[in-house]
Amino acid sequence: MYAKNFTTEIELRKSKIQSVICRSGADAFLVSDNANLFYTSGRVFSGYTYIPAEGEMIYFVRRPVGLSRENVVYIRKPEQIPDELSRLGIALPRVLLLENDSLTYNESMRLRNIFSEAKIENGTPLIRGVRTIKTPYEIELIRESAAHHSSMYRKASSVYTQGMSDVEYSIELERLARLHGSLGLVRIFGKSMEIYMGSVLAGENADEPSPYDFALGGAGLDPSLPISSNGSIMKPGNTIMVDIGGNFTGYMSDMSRVFSLGEIPEKAREAHNVSLEIQSEIEKMAKPGVAASEIYDLAFDIAKKAGFEANFMGHRQKAGFIGHGVGIELNEAPVFAPRSKDILAEGMVFALEPKFVIPQVGAVGIENTFVVTASGIEKLTQCEEGILPLD
Repeated sequence: MYAKNFTTEIELRKSKIQSVICRSGADAFLVSDNANLFYTSGRVFSGYTYIPAEGEMIYFVRRPVGLSRENVVYIRKPEQIPDELSRLGIALPRVLLLENDSLTYNESMRLRNIFSEAKIENGTPLIRGVRTIKTPYEIELIRESAAHHSSMYRKASSVYTQGMSDVEYSIELERLARLHGSLGLVRIFGKSMEIYMGSVLAGENADEPSPYDFALGGAGLDPSLPISSNGSIMKPGNTIMVDIGGNFTGYMSDMSRVFSLGEIPEKAREAHNVSLEIQSEIEKMAKPGVAASEIYDLAFDIAKKAGFEANFMGHRQKAGFIGHGVGIELNEAPVFAPRSKDILAEGMVFALEPKFVIPQVGAVGIENTFVVTASGIEKLTQCEEGILPLD
């Protein structure tokens, strides 16, 4: 199921999950979401990871064939799981945790019928909480992803040609990301979160509202996916915000950079400098024990004092946050929002993205990925942060 040198890491993750299972009063946790299967096994498969409060995790696999390990059990359907547990001498759970936030209704009802004697409780917040604090192994994977991501961004200007549309530029950036090792998929938790490899927002399109819970929107190419580039030609006087996600290791990094065509208004440059000031002040403030809401308040106060409150985190439609956790998925905890209850802790990894939208010009601002250390935060995505000319 996983490489021998990964065994220690899996044991550490199992111990963290079993600790929260015990504290919740449950007997076991059955997961089937791809992100959680990957977290508990080191790979994605079709099936379930059964995590008892004590003992070894059991992998109930439907596909692919050929996975071999003592704790891998092949099944055709989940109805076989209780009999297989009994065969292994494992008592059926009296209290079972399921991923109620991601299971479909039919999947949930099917599992409830299979474990009809058990009390079912929602385990999604528990495992997402466990995943919030990254292990040293996970941090190194995110660090590696950030290094590839940064290398790709350093070449972003080289794939631009005059007269391009935002979609054509996005295609070239996506190709560049793949050439740098991107896996080509950004995993995101939640029903209101759909995107391919990321977003390129040129000019006025940055001011187009979107139904999705991203920092900025964009009209997109079709009402079926109203996000990001809309096919418009990038023109002099525009800013172009590039927000291509980084998934080079199965773990995400997140970053945005801003480019310009021709001369742009001084107001856009001033707003961008305010974003850099916000980032700098947060770098001084952020450390274990600091509330995510306090970080948001600091960013908002700086934006307001600079006279950019109306443009902060959007113009026509505003995002209610300035940052979010990253890991296996792009939107993990902590969330930097006014009413967030999250508190920074060592081992958290997050993206900070103070941004502004200037009407008729476009978006400006910065986004970088940070890891929380014992005494502060460390920036993982490293490349030029000023507005760079494309022409």
